[in-house]
Amino acid sequence: MTTTPSLPPQAVLMQMLFGYASSRAIGIAAELRIADHLTDGSKTAEELALKTNSHARSLYRLLRACASVGVFSEDADKRFSLSPMADFLRSDNPESLRAFAEMLAHGEQFQTWSALDFSVQTGTPAFDKVHGMPIFEYYPTHPKSGQIFNDAMTSMSLGSSMAVMQAYDFSGITKLVDIGGGHGFLLASILEKYSNMTGILFDTAPIVEEAKGLLEKHGVTNRCETVGGNFFESVPNGGDAYMMKHIIHDWNEEECVTILKNCRKGIVDGGKLLVIEMVVPKGNEPSLSKLLDLQMLAVLPGCERTEDEYSTLFSEAGFKLTKIVPTMSPYSVIEGIAI
Repeated sequence: MTTTPSLPPQAVLMQMLFGYASSRAIGIAAELRIADHLTDGSKTAEELALKTNSHARSLYRLLRACASVGVFSEDADKRFSLSPMADFLRSDNPESLRAFAEMLAHGEQFQTWSALDFSVQTGTPAFDKVHGMPIFEYYPTHPKSGQIFNDAMTSMSLGSSMAVMQAYDFSGITKLVDIGGGHGFLLASILEKYSNMTGILFDTAPIVEEAKGLLEKHGVTNRCETVGGNFFESVPNGGDAYMMKHIIHDWNEEECVTILKNCRKGIVDGGKLLVIEMVVPKGNEPSLSKLLDLQMLAVLPGCERTEDEYSTLFSEAGFKLTKIVPTMSPYSVIEGIAI
């Protein structure tokens, strides 16, 4: 049996320096829907070029690079097929990352990351400097980019939502309020599983209006109220559990405490706070959370946080952190109790 010798540190560092090339290549493959074109079997770059209006030789070079990092597979006849990782670039995969790959490798993101030094030096989002406005003001004025972002968030949500439901026991909750719950996939899935529970989906008015079809599809419309509003101003009252997924990491400490205090005002005594985010491990342990934290540094005023930092946030808002439940995804359920 032969073994592949480990690369020297210089070679490993060189590969890491070219990480942006892999990301951009995968993003372009996602944008061209290459994985969708391979669902019925392997194809040459020439065949794929005809389907994607691309330059055949250039597309081959792109896909060869993707295959070298395990995304797609090239055979001896220079035909490309799906690999296990490429399967998650298929649009019809329930846990597809195609939209997220397209968003993360989009030109706007690359322009923002080119100014990461500005964020490191100033502590403010490079996105605002590069594009002239905060990201949540930018997307409504750039509909195509906004749609890419929304699709990316939806695709990320599906897989992590299922992981959350498998890991955390929601039984015992009477009324679950989903703060910033978007189109309601996680809340609808929880209500579908726990038939004695009711829920409130809270987000901006246009978003919750769009959510009604999904709630109906899950058969939970009669148990789920939709409320539009601004969580910096107030949130619905009366829930015995308040849930936030992918919300807290968007905002700085002062803004987070404002959101959490509003939840504390609305929650019943002894109710549960469920924050679903990545938790940054201590020390040199590799973690996606540490890379996502740089994304937050570049595009938003928020950050990824450690257990101690979440405990401090909870305490300042009137909650006590009781436990952290890891899931099969990079996300954990950070549970607190109203005190």
